[in-house]
Amino acid sequence: MARRAVGGTGVKGARRPEVRLPALERWEGGGLEPDGDYDGLEFREADFAGQDGGGARFMDCALTGCALDEARLSRVRVLDSVLVGVRGVGTDLAEATLRDVELTDARLGGTRLHGAVLERVLVRGGKIDFLNLRSARLKDVVFEGCVLVEPDFGGARLERVEFVDCALKGADLSGAVLKDVDLRGAAPLEIARGVDRLSGAVIGTGQLLDLAPVLAGELGIRVED
Repeated sequence: MARRAVGGTGVKGARRPEVRLPALERWEGGGLEPDGDYDGLEFREADFAGQDGGGARFMDCALTGCALDEARLSRVRVLDSVLVGVRGVGTDLAEATLRDVELTDARLGGTRLHGAVLERVLVRGGKIDFLNLRSARLKDVVFEGCVLVEPDFGGARLERVEFVDCALKGADLSGAVLKDVDLRGAAPLEIARGVDRLSGAVIGTGQLLDLAPVLAGELGIRVED
């Protein structure tokens, strides 16, 4: 189940996930397995640092306080699940699929999600540094109350993506394609590269003034008093 967030005039709001987990069984395993199948499990304070769970499927799961440093999770599928307080540096989630997922209070750095597919995903709170979403597809994704430092959306496709009370610092939009992207709730809104890709996004008047020097530089306009 999902609900549509309220969008501004002329921009379609994102459909947020509404994850309702069943009664979960406590996970007592020793480690992740490549192509493993995890259904209806609670992972609490588990240390997955350096482990290989590539291609695994997590469905109706809760991961709370888990360590993901250098975990190899490429091509995983995370479905109808919640992740709370996960932390880690260098987590590899390349080409992963996240659908109907809530990610809350994460502390992540250098997470690799290039080529991933995110659909009906809510990222609430926490801080994520150097998030790599190059060539990823984001549809119905909400970033709320979080801090994103130098996220890389290069070549990504963003549709119905919202930034709500969210700090967006040094974003790279090079080659990105935006449709119904609401940036009005981003403060600050800092775009390091790809400001020319903002077609399909909505921003506020104050944000436009803040971006004026970058836009002028992109258009080759000299501003002199």
